[in-house]
Amino acid sequence: MDKPITLRGKPKRLAVLDYGLFEVHAGPRTIGICGFVIQTDANEVVLIDTGFPRKYAIDAEAATAEDDLGSFGRVLSVTEENLPGPQLAKLGLKKSDITLMIQSHTHIDHVGDMAGYPHAPILMSAAERALPRPLYWSGKQAMDWPDRDYRLVRSDMLLGPGFEVLHCPGHAPGQLAFMVELPETGWVLLTSDAISRASEIDEKFAGSWDEEQAIFHGDRLMALARARDALVIYGHSPEQWPDLRKAPNWFE
Repeated sequence: MDKPITLRGKPKRLAVLDYGLFEVHAGPRTIGICGFVIQTDANEVVLIDTGFPRKYAIDAEAATAEDDLGSFGRVLSVTEENLPGPQLAKLGLKKSDITLMIQSHTHIDHVGDMAGYPHAPILMSAAERALPRPLYWSGKQAMDWPDRDYRLVRSDMLLGPGFEVLHCPGHAPGQLAFMVELPETGWVLLTSDAISRASEIDEKFAGSWDEEQAIFHGDRLMALARARDALVIYGHSPEQWPDLRKAPNWFE
């Protein structure tokens, strides 16, 4: 379970996947649910996160009731097109093309299709894999861990040339963020929920699993982004999401 994993190639392009829209009661604010695909010049295809479980595309109201998600917010739009398979198809890819899957953390809107890639190892934080089940939502922990080849992260690591995995507990005990260097765009920081939106920094990450750690890692991520003049793509930014380039278009 602790075998190291290294990508052979350098990132050559990155795509943002659109897993749907959700309205958080606090605010309220409308947020996009995103995943990412990174292709390397060695024909490796890395998938980061898989959105909501498919049951939300079938009957969002029933799924919300089943998971007690209504206390937090409501699904605005999660359709079959917002599932990983159709999103990958926009890029000319199939689920079987994925060579590595990464879980940024295991909340409900990131973990829905974690079991959908039996051929691919799963990279994730050791802190969350040590839990009896994925975090999911509100103590429900309704999902089991798939029987997979897990590669575990305990600290910042270099996954391959130009691809850094950053260990940032705070929002969740095993939160990961990612720094990827692309040929034309340069460095791109994918904060995931380590910084869900820019305003969360001023809000001192209120409501996080560990606010003190979230503040520390939020500060270090932004310092790293400034030092490298990186494009920052936040985890759930209401301001950024509507105009963010998404599949089938790539950042190169």
